[in-house]
Amino acid sequence: MEASSDVHVEEVRVVQLFQDVFPLEIPSFPPVREVEFFIDLHPGTGPISESP
Repeated sequence: MEASSDVHVEEVRVVQLFQDVFPLEIPSFPPVREVEFFIDLHPGTGPISESP
């Protein structure tokens, strides 16, 4: 779905069943951005992988 100023709740598939909860107009969508994700391990440990 492209972000635009004319997006209506009826067009958003997730909220179609609960339209009374959301406003009639969606003001805007947040900008698309890359999220950095990592897991900190304790010092001296490494990832554990086990084959099935």
